[in-house]
Amino acid sequence: MPLTLTRSDNVPRLIRAAPIGICITNEAGILEMVNPAFCEFYGYAEEELLGRSFALVVPEAEREAMLRRHRCFMQGDEEHDERQEWEVVGRDGETHSIIAESSRLKDDAGRLKRVIFITDITERKALERRLDFLARHDELTGLLNRRAGMARLGEEIARARRQGSPLCVAIIDLDNFKQINDRHGHATGDEVLCDVAARLGGELRDYDVLARLGGEEFLVILPGATQEQAHESLERLRTRIASASPGRSDLSVTLSAGIAALRADEACHVLLERADRALYRAKQDGRNRTQAG
Repeated sequence: MPLTLTRSDNVPRLIRAAPIGICITNEAGILEMVNPAFCEFYGYAEEELLGRSFALVVPEAEREAMLRRHRCFMQGDEEHDERQEWEVVGRDGETHSIIAESSRLKDDAGRLKRVIFITDITERKALERRLDFLARHDELTGLLNRRAGMARLGEEIARARRQGSPLCVAIIDLDNFKQINDRHGHATGDEVLCDVAARLGGELRDYDVLARLGGEEFLVILPGATQEQAHESLERLRTRIASASPGRSDLSVTLSAGIAALRADEACHVLLERADRALYRAKQDGRNRTQAG
């Protein structure tokens, strides 16, 4: 049995003073009351909302589904609609995240009404997305971090074995990077890392994987590439970096890379160890070179 919405003078006063957005609609979903918090959140004046459908603030593609949901709720037996997270659109066209709850009531004349309460969680959702991004990405370069890179390598190894396709990995290390930090400062070093990361990503295929392992070391995963093809790709990357000035004309950066091609039944850590040993040989042989393992 729906609750009763009385005409006590206290009710509209309490609704208007509430810090959260509140609106009241009739059975058809037409707005009959909106409080200042509701108007401020959506960017409309009260007179612009009253007499219009509450679905005005819902993305256009979702309005019909929202209206169907409203009709089902008003015709159902439940007095309270379940708490839901929704995306809504303000007058400025910006999308916001809300938590919406509602109750079905009757006024003194026995007419069905719906009271909707909204809480703005836009900042919270943005923070959640940011934290989710940082859980998988390196904050400085925006590349996958070590953990996410290792996870992707495991996935690519499994896919290569299912499909019987080749797979190569490369470990890249910037040569003499400590000298850049020592001579020019860590801020410049960070600029160089970001520049190199962007250049590497721009040269790789869309389905290649680039991750920052830590410091000045990067992991490249090359699905479907033979060792010869991987060597060609890494040489292209090496030449691209060596010929570029990372944001400053007085700086030059080179890289060394070690490549390893996946062998049958080879464990992930063994594959990486071979690439790392190849990288060590590239360093030993004079740096600024690519070595296959």
